[in-house]
Amino acid sequence: MEKNELAGEIFRVSHLEGEFILRSGQVSHQYFDKYLFESNPLLLSEIATQMAVLVPKDTEILAGLEMGGIPVATALSLKTRLPAVFVRKKAKEYGTCKLAEGIDINGKKVCIIEDVVTTGGQIILSARELRKLGANIKNVLCVILRDTGSIENLKQEGLNLIPLFTMNELELK
Repeated sequence: MEKNELAGEIFRVSHLEGEFILRSGQVSHQYFDKYLFESNPLLLSEIATQMAVLVPKDTEILAGLEMGGIPVATALSLKTRLPAVFVRKKAKEYGTCKLAEGIDINGKKVCIIEDVVTTGGQIILSARELRKLGANIKNVLCVILRDTGSIENLKQEGLNLIPLFTMNELELK
């Protein structure tokens, strides 16, 4: 599937209109229900195929952020053969009490995987916590970049954001 065809399919499957409050607190009149494209195995597989070429060559581990980044990271892991970890918003308070579930990230080059990015706030929080655990994080991949202002927000934290699509690319479909 060509990239523009994938953009059209994501738009067709997941674009909603109405009034939506985003995680950032912003109000939007359009919304991409990421779970509609993440729960579609053919679409998710194609997203992972196209994102695989964007993964920086020195990446050792993919880190999917709760909750939407986890299916994307899993699909991307299957395509790239890189291991994945699953990052909670907050370390669980029972059992292993881990923030990042999966293999050890200490001393590893980790690439954060997210689905939709508006401000980058959760990415920044998660990157800080993962760095405390010893992860070396420079790059973030996302399926949809909703607001280009997040690029600068992440850059201030030493993070390079690499989107598969911007909102403009999806809106043109």
